[in-house]
Amino acid sequence: MERFFRLKEHGTNVRTEIMAGLTTFMTMAYILAVNPIILTPTGLDWTAVFLATALAAGIFTIAMGLFVNFPVALAPGMGLNAYFASVVIASAATDEPISPAMGLTAVFISGIIFIILTVTQIRQMLITAVPDSLKHAITVGIGLFITVVGLKNSGLMTIAVSSFTDIPAGKFTPVTGNETVMGLGSFTDGTVVLTVVALLLIGILMVLRVPGAILWGILGTTVIGIISGQVDVKEVFTDKTWVPDFGTLNFWHFDFAGVFEVGLVTVILTFTFVELFDTFGTLVGTANRAGFMKNPEEGKKKVGKAMFVDAIGVSGGAVLGTSTVTAFIESSAGVAQGGRTGLTAVTTGICFLLAIFLSPIVALIPGAATAAALIIVGVLMMQSVKEIDFSDLVYAIPAFFIIAFMPFTYSIANGISFGIVTYVVLATVGNLAKKGKYNVHWLMWVLAVLVIYRYVFMGGE
Repeated sequence: MERFFRLKEHGTNVRTEIMAGLTTFMTMAYILAVNPIILTPTGLDWTAVFLATALAAGIFTIAMGLFVNFPVALAPGMGLNAYFASVVIASAATDEPISPAMGLTAVFISGIIFIILTVTQIRQMLITAVPDSLKHAITVGIGLFITVVGLKNSGLMTIAVSSFTDIPAGKFTPVTGNETVMGLGSFTDGTVVLTVVALLLIGILMVLRVPGAILWGILGTTVIGIISGQVDVKEVFTDKTWVPDFGTLNFWHFDFAGVFEVGLVTVILTFTFVELFDTFGTLVGTANRAGFMKNPEEGKKKVGKAMFVDAIGVSGGAVLGTSTVTAFIESSAGVAQGGRTGLTAVTTGICFLLAIFLSPIVALIPGAATAAALIIVGVLMMQSVKEIDFSDLVYAIPAFFIIAFMPFTYSIANGISFGIVTYVVLATVGNLAKKGKYNVHWLMWVLAVLVIYRYVFMGGE
């Protein structure tokens, strides 16, 4: 392991890497339960989606660890799976309904496009094209995005809405009078209280510099949840999904003819566009946090290889029967725990494969524990804010937009999009005034045009 993963060279050891891998798994294990819930209304079988999710996450995360030696985990992405479901469900009432097979075909094709963009080095050019201040802003923005995810999932943060249509009960409050858009959750809610306990527990362990603080905090919170009755242990013994039925798997469930008949070009382009920026943001943010970007050449090479595995994962996940597989921002939890090599990813991947047979046990981890872990990771990722050049408004304004738009619009892609367009405009104006002080890579112009086209002519969809 030392020779293969170059542990000493990266300042880590086997124990730290395994603990980091377990931490990453526990913070993103929710996707095993959430992805089937989101995709089954499209007509896909729950068990089939669960198995596809676990297999895709396991296989491609292990591949990331073995072939890239990078502590990043992959799984079907939140947001992209919701978009997949909305496209299929919304088409049901039309004259040309889109079947789940067509949706999976669209995902598969977007993966092929990614492979081409990666092999031709176009995706890798982003690393050189995007200024350092914007890269650090992406890290900070993702940190705040993760924090919002944790706050919302735990109920610590409520979001005011005008109606309760298709909204989970207990997570939101109605708009009445002068209520704020976002508010504090109720402390009569057991999940909210357990989240606060988890935050304090993880925080104390980190202040005491306990190795594996986030992981031990998650496990400790799970025990507290069991004792307090927040976690029902009986489910482990009554759940009937211990033995997986691989016969239900939607392997190679494609309909190429249907895709071209219905015309899913816009859908394919949307999958491609959102995944392009989401993955770039996640990989660069994680690489920054892990210290790989201190050596720009090494960082570019590492992220480039990671992009190729990610591209393979997109199409590979579709072959297995799930929506777009992407690098997970929750990988930052493992990096914050000390993970620096592919052994972290391999550990996480193995956990996903084992989860196929241990799904009831995985389900024991309360959402409060993983939500608290994500909030703490947000604290750690905020440290990159000091690397942003706020003294120069050409960098400061786009960086701020990236940081603000990611959490407030609930989209990594939105944040990066607004940051890119703003930088191109301001840097161009700045060059007119200061005679070419700022470097605007040609790829930034291309991306700016694509961003404008997407939001103006595609409605931001």
